Amino acid sequence: MPQSETVTACLIIIGNEILSGRTQDTNLAHLSVVLNELGVRMTEARVIPDVEQTIVDTVNHCRARFDYVFTTGGIGPTHDDITADSIARAFGIEVEEHPEVAALIRKREAPPQVMASRLRMARIPVGATLIENPTGGPPGFQVENVFVMAGVPMVMQAMASTFDRAKLPGGKPVRSRTVGAFLGESEVADDLAAIQNDFPEIDLGSYPFYRASGYGTNLVMRGTDEDQLEAMLVRVSRMITDRGKIAHPGGAPAEA
Repeated sequence: MPQSETVTACLIIIGNEILSGRTQDTNLAHLSVVLNELGVRMTEARVIPDVEQTIVDTVNHCRARFDYVFTTGGIGPTHDDITADSIARAFGIEVEEHPEVAALIRKREAPPQVMASRLRMARIPVGATLIENPTGGPPGFQVENVFVMAGVPMVMQAMASTFDRAKLPGGKPVRSRTVGAFLGESEVADDLAAIQNDFPEIDLGSYPFYRASGYGTNLVMRGTDEDQLEAMLVRVSRMITDRGKIAHPGGAPAEA
């Protein structure tokens, strides 16, 4: 189990199709929410191509820096699905056909050539732990603190649904508070800096918005201490009202 108070994670998104713009990634947002509820904070994400050396270097760099590393993409049946081999190389281990995964794949009959392609998904690094795939397809796998998952969002989400604190020991979940105001960021910059200085354990961010009725800023507070969050929310809301504006809990209202 990670010993640091903040348990960190990094997502490595593998795929030329992401970098080319042909496919839009949605896995980062979903996985970040799942991990947060387990007390694991997604602190970095990287998008890399289907290049073995790049995958090896990135995985080795990230697994030394973060408590957990997740990868998505590149574990299918085609020639460019090289994630399993790359992960094995990163750890200096061999790849073998996993009998349990191969038996699962063989349940669906197919011509020999098609079956041979499908069985590429049964090639798992030696000693890896399988990640259940509730969709019924081939599982992902885990080697030490690296979790290798499908890139298809529906399948990745199914795999992520199997995570719990037994598999991913974490810290306290990050919670948030949001308040909006029709005040520009430059108008509140100094006040926000002072408030942030008084609450160093809480992240305070400002995000401008634009409406037909005017522009303003949504102020978002994120942290693990509920009491500190509430205290900061009171300070921020008071700062807004002291400037003669209305503090909108949850963020500025959308246009009617």
